[in-house]
Amino acid sequence: MDTRDPAAINCDLLIVGAGPVGLFGAYYAGFRGLRVAVVDSLSEVGGQVAALYPEKELLDIAGFPAIKGRDLIARLQAQADHFEPVYVLGHQAKQLERRPTGDGTPEDLVVTTSRGLRIVAKAIVITGGIGTFTPRRLPAGWEFEERGLAYFVPEPGDYADADVVIVGGGDSAFDWAVTLHPLARSVTIVHRRDTFRAHEATVAAVRDLGVPIITNAEVKRVSGNGWIEAVEIEEAGAAGVRSLPCQRLVAALGFTANLGPLRDWGLELAHNRHIIVDSAMRTRQPGVFAAGDITEFDGKVRLIAVGFGEAALAVNHAAIHIDPGRKLFPGHSTDPTQQRVAAGR
Repeated sequence: MDTRDPAAINCDLLIVGAGPVGLFGAYYAGFRGLRVAVVDSLSEVGGQVAALYPEKELLDIAGFPAIKGRDLIARLQAQADHFEPVYVLGHQAKQLERRPTGDGTPEDLVVTTSRGLRIVAKAIVITGGIGTFTPRRLPAGWEFEERGLAYFVPEPGDYADADVVIVGGGDSAFDWAVTLHPLARSVTIVHRRDTFRAHEATVAAVRDLGVPIITNAEVKRVSGNGWIEAVEIEEAGAAGVRSLPCQRLVAALGFTANLGPLRDWGLELAHNRHIIVDSAMRTRQPGVFAAGDITEFDGKVRLIAVGFGEAALAVNHAAIHIDPGRKLFPGHSTDPTQQRVAAGR
């Protein structure tokens, strides 16, 4: 019996999240012969890496001594696209319903998106990273957003020959200082503490470049005529304020994460932000799996490299949920049988 919904996107597996782990999951599901759809609230694939760190050199991806975020995403998409997944971008996965099929096959999982589109699948793998993320705003100068104040640096070339002030003490602040130093007229870091969350090696690299780091200080005022021209810094214990020339202000203050509608899916959550899974990446909802930074289990390590492995686990177990007659492990991609499958023969 054909139970496909003519008004919906029908697939075997729906992947929620088009970041690195989701893209690898799309490839691996295609390798397993599954029809795949990928939904993401962003308008392009790549998730947090594409939105926040496209020019950042990633140093802990297996097989690459260093690779830029945008290049990693391009390679992952090319790998996934071999199996022609359906991308549903600019849609947030919202409502989840279950629909019995009546033919002995697993019930349909029907996801309705924020734009009213229905996606019908037999299994779901959630690879939503940290969920939807919103940058923490800089208290002073928010009126200069898109006029010199930014929270991310997608195009470092836009900062050429500018005086740049970066606010923050985490990895993003110091990574962007390293990236922008060769391009900008000047780069200065301002942090409200004298300790940093950034990796020690990155902090040392910034110091070696001679980038000024002003600690125990805050940006109190931003000024300019239409576009940022200067910032005023208040340092602890100092009399008065210190003015710095600034045409580009980067507020690297982190972001808040939100699972959004996934909270209403009946999943077991840890700290209201991560989805608890077992060793097979199963959630407590039958047919719903999760992989990547969004998951929580004893011994969890949040690395892209770990997420790739979790995606393969989730897809293999989802394949068994869809068809219990399948093998859990299909073999290696180098096996002749699997090479024929991958080639569509």
